[in-house]
Amino acid sequence: MNTISFHERVMLVGDDLMGQLLHLARKAAGSEATVLVCGESGTGKELIARYIHGMGNRKDNPFLSINCAAIPEGLMEAELFGFEKGAFTGAWVQRIGKFERAMGGTLLLDEVTEMPLALQAKLLRVIQEGEIDRLGGKETIRINTRLIATSNKEPLKLIQSGHFREDLFYRLNVLRIDCPPLRGRKEAIQTLASFFLGTHCEKYSKNTVKLTRSAEELLAAHSWPGNIRELGNVIERAVLLTERDEIHGDEIAHLLVSPKGFEEVIQGERSLAEIEKVHIERTLQGTQGNKTEAAKKLGISVRTLRNKLRQYQDVA
Repeated sequence: MNTISFHERVMLVGDDLMGQLLHLARKAAGSEATVLVCGESGTGKELIARYIHGMGNRKDNPFLSINCAAIPEGLMEAELFGFEKGAFTGAWVQRIGKFERAMGGTLLLDEVTEMPLALQAKLLRVIQEGEIDRLGGKETIRINTRLIATSNKEPLKLIQSGHFREDLFYRLNVLRIDCPPLRGRKEAIQTLASFFLGTHCEKYSKNTVKLTRSAEELLAAHSWPGNIRELGNVIERAVLLTERDEIHGDEIAHLLVSPKGFEEVIQGERSLAEIEKVHIERTLQGTQGNKTEAAKKLGISVRTLRNKLRQYQDVA
C-alpha cells in the first residue's frame, strides 16, 4: 500500500485523543514490533493497522488480513500456512498461505482472540521461530512478515477464562493501541460528520450539503454503538436520500433509530403505528421537544402531533 486511502484519512480527523493514538501508531510504524490493537467494533482498528503499515518501511509490500472470527477452524490453518498438493482431500494443487503471500509486508490477524486454542499454539511458534510449515509440507519456510493483531474483546479477561493463551498475548502485546469508542469522543463527532459529508457529496457528485443545527445536536446526542463506522454510514445514507441542500434533524432521526427502535419494530413485525411512533419520538428529540418545529418537519399540524402524543401516553 503506497498511499493513505480514504479510510486512513478518517483516522486523521478528530480530537486530541485521536491525535495521541496516531502519535503512538506512528511510533509503531517506525518499528518492527508486533502490535495489538483493541477496541469495540467500528472504532477503526483495521484503519489503524493499515495506517501503521502505510507509514512504515514495509508500505511498498503486501498488506493482507485474515478474519479469525469468520473462517472455520479447519480452513484457517490452511489459509494462514498454505498447503502442498495432496495434503488433504481436495488439495489438488499447492497453495501459498497468507504468511508467505504477505512476505516483506504486514499480515493483520483480525479478531485474533477468536482463534482456536490449537491454532494459537502454532501461531506462537511462528512468532518465536520466524518460520512456518505448509500443511503436508516437508520443508520449513523462513518468513519475514510483520504481524498486527486486533481484538474487540479484552484479551486479559479471555486469558482468565482460558480462551486465550497468556504467552501468545505477551508476544502480540509488544505495542498496544486502544481505539476509543465514539461516545467518549463527543467533541470529534461534528468534525467527523463534516468530513464524511464532504467525502460522500463528492462521491455521489452532489452539491455541497450542510447539517442543520438540529441535525448536529441529534448526532451529538446519539450513543453511537457502531462507532465511526455507524457515523459514516448514517451520513452517507443522509447524503443519498436528501433532496435539499441541508440535512435536517428529522432526516437524521429516521436514520438513527437504534436496534431497540426501528429495527426491533421491523424484526418483530409490529404495526405501522409503532413505526410511526418511533419516528415521531426521534423527530421530537431532534427538535429538543419543540412541537411546532417537529410538526413542520413531520408534515402534520401541531394539533395532530399533540393528539398522537396523547394517544401514546394513554397506551403507556
